Amino acid sequence: MPADRALRIVLAEDSVLLRDGLVGLLTRFGYEVVAAVGDADALLAAAAEHRPDVVVTDVRMPPGFQDEGLHAAVKLREERPGLPVLVLSQYVQRAYAAELLDSGNGTGVGYLLKDRVGQVEEFVDALREVAAGGTVVDPEVVRQLLRRRRDPLARLSPREREVLGLIAEGKSNGAIAKALVVSDAAVGKHIGSILTKLDLPPADDTHRRVLAVLAYLRS
Repeated sequence: MPADRALRIVLAEDSVLLRDGLVGLLTRFGYEVVAAVGDADALLAAAAEHRPDVVVTDVRMPPGFQDEGLHAAVKLREERPGLPVLVLSQYVQRAYAAELLDSGNGTGVGYLLKDRVGQVEEFVDALREVAAGGTVVDPEVVRQLLRRRRDPLARLSPREREVLGLIAEGKSNGAIAKALVVSDAAVGKHIGSILTKLDLPPADDTHRRVLAVLAYLRS
């Protein structure tokens, strides 16, 4: 995206109050909401018309209030693999998160619970990360995925689980070190131990590491 223009967003949310609130929030932070719609069909049409830089969509929308928004997002990413998509959900849905993360080319995707929108700075940071091609997953999603897998995740120490959760949020080694008040070297050792215990190959690229860990958790 050219640096001299605002990030262009298509927003899909069936709740009028939340939709209007998100439009106001995004505008306040300098984004341009080129379309704000209330159902999946309108989302597909708006994305085709405006060719946005980012799509922000709810999972459950009319007419069935099941996973229409998610399916629309996946379809858009099939048509434009590089299109960043941030999905908002009321509840943790393991299948929804897996389908989203598997869509397109695996970059520029985010899955957040709607409660996270109330934490404005975190929401905006997540949007920026997704728009830049990163992967962001809500910490609660990570925690529930961890609870569902007892082996071999049970082999991880409590600190390693903390580190894994922060990795899945897309945080860098330096950011993890700051959050846990430890050294960068300690974080590196924890990550090496996690990858070893999960039988994952080490990788220098943080984004690939996030996808690898999440792919393992989804298996």
